Formats: sequence, structure tokens, C-alpha cells
Amino acid sequence: MPTLLLVRHGRSTANTAGILAGWTPGVDLDDTGRAQAAALADRLAGIPLARVVSSPLERCRQTLEPLLAARPELGAPTEDERLGECHYGEWTGRPLAELAKEPLWRTVQDHAAAAAFPGGESLRELSHRTVSAVREWNGRIAAEHGEDAVWIACSHGDVIKAVVADALGLHLDHFQRISVEPCSVTAIRYTPQRPFVLRTGDTGDLGSLAPKSGPAPVTPAGDAVVGGTT
Repeated sequence: MPTLLLVRHGRSTANTAGILAGWTPGVDLDDTGRAQAAALADRLAGIPLARVVSSPLERCRQTLEPLLAARPELGAPTEDERLGECHYGEWTGRPLAELAKEPLWRTVQDHAAAAAFPGGESLRELSHRTVSAVREWNGRIAAEHGEDAVWIACSHGDVIKAVVADALGLHLDHFQRISVEPCSVTAIRYTPQRPFVLRTGDTGDLGSLAPKSGPAPVTPAGDAVVGGTT
């Protein structure tokens, strides 16, 4: 089955400010994040890519810009709302230092499966929509590009941790044990029996992830998929 490269967006202005951005519009990469995005294109240079799918939020689209400029054959990324950031509801836009004093904070850290954000979604809902999205895309890419295809999904920290927890067979309560740095790459290969987590939160060289059987074919992207979360 294809190999999924989960890319967390580069460092954003909200990351720098310690703000929970959520779906707040206009949150861009900062200078460090833009440098990370440029380096990502070089890190992926030796890996043939069949498809690029992205959260619709600006910081993810900006992270992909240098890569797509270097690989015009990929076309525009396909946006899927199911890969968007968690809907944090009333927590959106608030400082993390302030949120850490809320009783719900400990639930989010220690018992994530019971956490639901006021006016937003629960972490169970986040997990369901994001895992469903990547598994659906993986099957589609296998059918279109073959079993050795490699594809990218650019998303957010909590999204990626939820997908990794599922792939590892971890209860959602344990997803906070997973670390995903800005502009890191997490690689998962799905098989008919089970997923294999090849890398988690990798910020270094990625050359060994290239398929051994040669490049996967590329289909121009750009169609939007409407789905059901930093």
C-alpha cells in the first residue's frame, strides 16, 4: 500500500505568540516557518510524489509552496477540510498560558478521549474525521498510482498525533505522548493487515523513504474534497 508522509506546517505566528490558532484566518508562517518550508522541499527532493493533499488553512498552504514550486508537475494541492485543525470553539485565539489554567486542560492532556471543546468539537470527533480521511485517500491513491506510491498530507499537530495514535493502535488518551515538531515529517505505510509507522516527527533527511521500485506516476491535482483541525 502507499506510504503517507504527514507534514506538519512550519512554525506560525501563532506558535511564536503562544496562541491557540485553530481555524483563525490569516495565521501565516513566521520567518523560521518559511525557512523550514524551503528546507522541506530539499529534504523531499529524492522522493517521487504521487499526490499532495492539504488542510485548507493558510499555514499549511504556505508550507507547501516551495515544494510545489520545485515540482510544478504536481499542480495545486488538493484541499480536504477533514485534515484541517481541530475546531477549538471558545478556546480559539486564546493564549496557551491562560488555557493551561482551565480545568479542561488536564482532561485534554490526560484523558483526551473525554475532551470536548466548548462550542467546538471533541478530540474523538477530530480523530474520527482525520483517520477516515487519510485511509480514504490512501485507498484512492493505491488505486490510481499503485502500491508503491508516496503521497503527502500537510496538516496540524493534533491531527497528526491522532492519526499516528490510530496507526500505532494506541488509545486516544495516549496521543499526547507523540511529539510532532513544526515542519516535521511522519511516515506511515498502510498495508492490508496493519499500518507501519516508519518515522515520527522527523526533521532530518528523508531519502530512505523513496520507493525501491521507482517513481510513482503523477496526476495533476487541484480538485477540492469537502469533508467533515495547529
